[in-house]
Amino acid sequence: MNIRITLLLVCFFSLPSFGQKKQLWAKSFINVKAPELVVEEWISDQPETKGKFVLIDFWATWCGPCRAAIPELNSFQEKFKDNLVVIGISDQTKEKVVSFNSPKMEYYSAIDTKKTLKDLYEVKGIPHCVLIDPKGIVRWEGYPALVGEELTEKVIRNIISKYK
Repeated sequence: MNIRITLLLVCFFSLPSFGQKKQLWAKSFINVKAPELVVEEWISDQPETKGKFVLIDFWATWCGPCRAAIPELNSFQEKFKDNLVVIGISDQTKEKVVSFNSPKMEYYSAIDTKKTLKDLYEVKGIPHCVLIDPKGIVRWEGYPALVGEELTEKVIRNIISKYK
């Protein structure tokens, strides 16, 4: 009986620690300098990022969760346009990205078929987003729809308020 109680207590007190660490499918750069923004080619105009927060979204046209995130990323670009630049980066060909139109991306877009930036971040799963402050420090990273760790308007607003 004592062994059961001990095991139960160990499990009970261990569970919260398992939930403490956010799951990432990339190398963590949180609170450190972000790698330089390098892309192969801009599909859209190249954004002016100086003095702005930059939200990079690693995505692909074939990725359902990536496509599902586009309307919210559009919303972030519109709501925070004075302080934030949203950039979608795909390692697919220009033809694939240009022909993709549903849902329509209303933010900046680039391709990186050589995966230069994706490899710097060691991205293993998409979508993967990185929010960088105007000083170049990563303030949020991860899968934008991860339960309990979602990238939301409130999260972005708080980061902008804190690091502007």
